[in-house]
Amino acid sequence: MAKKWGQFVRGWMTKNMELPQDVMMDLPRITMIGQIHIYIENHRGLLAFSDKELRLLLKQGQLLIRGKAFVIKTILPEEILLEGKVDSVTYITDTD
Repeated sequence: MAKKWGQFVRGWMTKNMELPQDVMMDLPRITMIGQIHIYIENHRGLLAFSDKELRLLLKQGQLLIRGKAFVIKTILPEEILLEGKVDSVTYITDTD
């Protein structure tokens, strides 16, 4: 009950006070430049990495990025910059 109430309050504040949704709702912010760069903010940690796949933990599930020739250019506690050819970005929710 408290969790739903908190989500309701954050949603109301985002809508009525014009606050950024990604910050208020704890959502990841994903910025892509073509298929060569992807920058993800507000993740909860790196789960797996190879030259073909990156998996990040999110507050509500995981983010799976698939492609080729991946290189992590920058990694910080809540931010990551990935270079390579991005073929797909998939959200994996806790309910999947």
